[in-house]
Amino acid sequence: MTFHQRVAIWACAALTLLPGAVPAQKAPNPVVVMETNVGTITMELFQDLAPKTVENFLTYAKAGFYNGTIFHRIIEGFMIQGGGFTPQMRLKPTRPPIKNEASMMLRNERGTVAAARSGGVNTITAQFFINTADNVSLDHKGVFPDDFGYAVFGRVIEGMDVVDQIEHIKTDDNDKPRALIMIMRVSLKEQQ
Repeated sequence: MTFHQRVAIWACAALTLLPGAVPAQKAPNPVVVMETNVGTITMELFQDLAPKTVENFLTYAKAGFYNGTIFHRIIEGFMIQGGGFTPQMRLKPTRPPIKNEASMMLRNERGTVAAARSGGVNTITAQFFINTADNVSLDHKGVFPDDFGYAVFGRVIEGMDVVDQIEHIKTDDNDKPRALIMIMRVSLKEQQ
């Protein structure tokens, strides 16, 4: 090793010891509180792993979009879906769709929150679902449309008992709950 290489290594090492040279600590992921007429569900959002999907969800939440929407689709042993319809089953107008951030790093496991979409890969708007089982069939497996999967962007950290209660509500033949499951409010929890 040459003298200049040793000096460069020493200089880099010395810089890491200077005040303010330590890398900034990662900001904590945002946490949202979803108040429903069944109970409260608290979710951590994976801003570090699905930034565009989290930004999209928070934009809708901060605008009050989810207030007064319903869980309109329940499939026991699979998931509960909401965030797009009024109690009269009218689809609320949304912003343009975003890119699907599904990745092999984020699995559709029980308690995770994922972005719902229509048939196309990049058709995510406001709707979301909470997995009530490990749903491997929804995971990202490849770049082809049938393999792309659904973007997980959070997980339930409190209130999984509420999710389970919603999951067991009786439905009609179209998976629509027979009882009204209202999302009254979604708000960002202040970091402590």
